[in-house]
Amino acid sequence: MTEAQWNVFCTFRDAFKKKCGEWSKFSSELDSLQKTAASSDTPPYNIETPVVYNTALDDITKDSVIKLIVIGDNPGKSEQLAVNSKYLVGQAGKIAEGFFRRNPELKIDFRKNVIILNKTPVHSAKTKHLNFIDHELKSKDSKACNLILESQIWMAQKTAELHKALYDAAVQEGLSKSDLPELWLVGYTELKKGGIFIPYKETLMKEYEGSDAWGKVFVFQHFSMNRFLVDLKQFCKENPDLKLTSAISKTGTIHKKEIFQ
Repeated sequence: MTEAQWNVFCTFRDAFKKKCGEWSKFSSELDSLQKTAASSDTPPYNIETPVVYNTALDDITKDSVIKLIVIGDNPGKSEQLAVNSKYLVGQAGKIAEGFFRRNPELKIDFRKNVIILNKTPVHSAKTKHLNFIDHELKSKDSKACNLILESQIWMAQKTAELHKALYDAAVQEGLSKSDLPELWLVGYTELKKGGIFIPYKETLMKEYEGSDAWGKVFVFQHFSMNRFLVDLKQFCKENPDLKLTSAISKTGTIHKKEIFQ
């Protein structure tokens, strides 16, 4: 990273770590709701980290080359384990890692060149469980009643700031358009009408107003259950003359238009 990019990243990382610490004050209350939400369709498991900071961010150094920011939904069962406390380390993460490894022309190591974030750091076994957690927090008039909303807005604002700053610094360095850092929103079901992540979507779009970096924001199916791969393979099948990089950007643009209408 350039000096400017490194400073921007460190500012973001420190603020994110501090914010997760603040939100973790509600862990005991979240823990019980997360267990209740999971009980309907998930085998029992130990909840170790109700609010998950991605410790993989601490492994990034000034020498790291960041080419991509990937935004998942929220930390799942594997991510919240104390031994992990990292994002996309479950099956979906392995699929993503494998995709980039099998396509070296993309020149991206998923564990070295990618900043992985979520739309909220609040854990749930399944993303849809956030609706129950959010409803219960509000119905109990808890001090954490706005946590799901607040965390989404904060993450959208700070993530957009991070991407725009990395993008602008890369432009100033004279990088070619194809080498400018991208942001991938991976998983968009809950970004649609009535979804839990509507506040994230609306905030993100507002933060990019007037910024050229918006052109490097793309939307994809989630890596889980191979949805990303199936979707991309189908597009490549229908457009056999396209190179993989073009197929990825066009697929991501199609879904972006669907979500950000």
